[in-house]
Amino acid sequence: MSGNLDITGYAIVSDDDKIAGADGMTPVSLRNPKDWELYQRAQELADLVVFARRSHELEPNIHRRPRLVVSREAAGLEQRPDSWWWDPRRTTWEEAAARVLPTGGRVAVGGGQVVFDLFLMIGFDGFHLSRAHGVKLPGGRSVFSACDAGVSAATVLEQHGLKLSERIPLDPAHDVEMTVWRRTPIAVSSRPPNV
Repeated sequence: MSGNLDITGYAIVSDDDKIAGADGMTPVSLRNPKDWELYQRAQELADLVVFARRSHELEPNIHRRPRLVVSREAAGLEQRPDSWWWDPRRTTWEEAAARVLPTGGRVAVGGGQVVFDLFLMIGFDGFHLSRAHGVKLPGGRSVFSACDAGVSAATVLEQHGLKLSERIPLDPAHDVEMTVWRRTPIAVSSRPPNV
């Protein structure tokens, strides 16, 4: 787990757990102003925003927050004029986090799929999963690679230690709902072990 970091993922998905269409782009049907507003607020409050290279290139850094771009084009961990670039095959998350956020802080993970899968392994502390009900994107890009094998996004989050903590009717007029997932703290018994 992440110690002095709070790592939270943010995604809006279709009914079939897709974050993008077959062309790799986010369709208009997944764009919702209320979801976007909350997502932008999360980025504004974050100490670090993590993206895949393509997401980084497509989404301007309007809040001027430090970014970490996950890319095989990085030489381990390197600082470039636009952001930090990181190849997790060459530098561990612990090494990257210690250098980029030495005092800890909030990490907002904005995707795409490779980055979401990576942080499932690192350990999300939370995940805000919005869903645009009534939208399906056959052949599109799933939020997690396990969804391609028929595992729901909710099941993936549960399998990685997150529990549903809240349902928010984000935009009822457009049938968009947000589910908030949080890591369940490990229960510590106050009773001494039997010796």
